[in-house]
Amino acid sequence: MNVAMFLSSRGGTASTADLARAGFSRSQLTRAVAEGVIARIRRGHYGLPQGASAHRAARELGAKLTCLSAAPSYGLWTLLPAQRLHLCVGHRATPSGSVAHGRCRHPRHPWLPVVGLADVLMHALHCLPELEALVMVQCAVGRGDISLPFLRGKLAGNRNARARSVLDLVIPRADSLLEVLANTWFRRAGLQVRRHVEIPGVGEVDFLVEGCLIVETDGEAHLEPRQVKKDRRRNNASVVGGYLVLRFSYDDVVYHPERMLAQVFAVLEVRRRGGFQP
Repeated sequence: MNVAMFLSSRGGTASTADLARAGFSRSQLTRAVAEGVIARIRRGHYGLPQGASAHRAARELGAKLTCLSAAPSYGLWTLLPAQRLHLCVGHRATPSGSVAHGRCRHPRHPWLPVVGLADVLMHALHCLPELEALVMVQCAVGRGDISLPFLRGKLAGNRNARARSVLDLVIPRADSLLEVLANTWFRRAGLQVRRHVEIPGVGEVDFLVEGCLIVETDGEAHLEPRQVKKDRRRNNASVVGGYLVLRFSYDDVVYHPERMLAQVFAVLEVRRRGGFQP
């Protein structure tokens, strides 16, 4: 593996120490810089010459990414990409246009200029709107990367009450951020909801609302032709089995939850009035 390939495998940047541990000598780095294969970002740090990235910006500033800016490094769900850099800068002044976060209390990422996962999530819980923080925490907890008891133990006291309230919304299992958000909206609307219910002849459904209405939350994968055909068969089997069905897309769940809820309540009301009876 040459130095450019190594940098690509490490998010496009690396420290001199990491490069040395990988077996690259200073003379090799000097030659690669002279040939334009890599670029010297600042003393002790190198990167690929093309393009800009959050990792590169963090190394240029001598800072570490955290909160929403660090989510891609850990593969966490997000509703929106970071519009500004969220940074831990230590005792230095915060760069203009960035968001400063408090000091880090846990081991950082082993090679990226990113704080540890626990710090990322705790910063997100204090910084981001409720649902944006929730999907990040849900993703990490659901994969087993971190536990809810651990996070709760780090968030004691009155000033952390809001952060703990977000943890209360985390569910045991969610296959997508859409399930997390839909579950939150349904619960807050007072609906009786069961998740991941196995329906005979249909299979597992995302939600069974009030015991009669199947609700499915469809991400991009459901737009693929094979999946569309499968979903149609499942819809038909659901109706044959005596259930009503509603399907909602990313746009519905994320940007128009009030419309989603209105349709759910409308179907339940029609059923209550006998509208689906012979």
